[in-house]
Amino acid sequence: MAKAEDVGTELWLDTGDMEETERIRTVEMTALTTNNTLVNKEIQKGIYDDFIADAIEIVKNLPPKEQIIEIAFILNARHGLRLAKKFGGMVSVELHTDMAHKIETTIAYGQRYFEICPDQFLIKVPYTAAGLIAARKLREQGVKINFTLEFSARQNVMVAAIIKPNYLNVFPGRIGAYISENGLGDGSGAGERSVLESQKWVNYLTQNNQEPTKLIAASLRSYQQLDDLAGVDVYTMPTKVAIDGKEKLTGKFRSRLSEVYTVGIDGAASVYFTEKLWEDSDKELELAKNLGADCPQESNALIDRVHRAGCGDMFPYLNETDLKQIADDGKIPKHERWGKRIANGELAIDTLLNLAGLASFAGDQAQLDERIGRIIR
Repeated sequence: MAKAEDVGTELWLDTGDMEETERIRTVEMTALTTNNTLVNKEIQKGIYDDFIADAIEIVKNLPPKEQIIEIAFILNARHGLRLAKKFGGMVSVELHTDMAHKIETTIAYGQRYFEICPDQFLIKVPYTAAGLIAARKLREQGVKINFTLEFSARQNVMVAAIIKPNYLNVFPGRIGAYISENGLGDGSGAGERSVLESQKWVNYLTQNNQEPTKLIAASLRSYQQLDDLAGVDVYTMPTKVAIDGKEKLTGKFRSRLSEVYTVGIDGAASVYFTEKLWEDSDKELELAKNLGADCPQESNALIDRVHRAGCGDMFPYLNETDLKQIADDGKIPKHERWGKRIANGELAIDTLLNLAGLASFAGDQAQLDERIGRIIR
């Protein structure tokens, strides 16, 4: 796999497991990325239980809920530091999911993460209206940002134009899974096409940035995607994909940036605008550039601008029942529940996948919070 760097691709491991990382990491793997799910897996092993019990002295004057959020932050920072010191390179660290829609809180905790380890920490901020505003402000302060939970080229056009982050993402596995698991086709090529189109837009929109912005093909699901997406700025690989790639690929990569993969989707499914996963319209591009030049300071103002521009399916108005149903669906939304609203332009597949991803992380965060609460009470 060492040859991937010859076509311009960095290799990152998608894990927070120290022993697992030590076992399979090679010198070509230049960074580690964690998230709420991966950190929760480590915390649930009990390796930090004594530390959590001791941490109550640090947070005892805070309200109960804030005690848990603060200890969760300390745990993420501590674990991230252990990874950074042991393995070197960059480490992506995640914010508590309660901050996903809170601008000032995201900024405050993002600054604190960065101050702890400015040379190695990348702060992961999720794709929400608040996240776009907060990450823009953090970048203006020099904080390194890995903007996450994007599922389309048009979402990444927004991110690149508004934030100019160090890194942004596409999760190709979930894109293909949405199509295949909902009976819209076999899903082949869909995630890959979304990644490659995103890469083209990121290159175009950020070519004059003072600091480079790089695209991550995130959490790849199979070793074949290592070959199919060669030339993309970065891969993040779960450990199984990394192991399979080392065993089954020749390591002789060629760039795939000019490929246009055929998408395995039934013809009738075109009514659901799956092309929005890999295409960016003129009005979406104009909106992104306008928001980049003049970004609102509040989430609702940004969302209203998106709707006035005729792009409301990027930030749909949803009620609590809608959000609960998305959470209940799991990581892959049930298309039969949402298909009519997608077809009429109210929302879109990339939006659903983003919201489902946030809900999934929130579930794992709740498990971590519950363990912290049980120990400190």
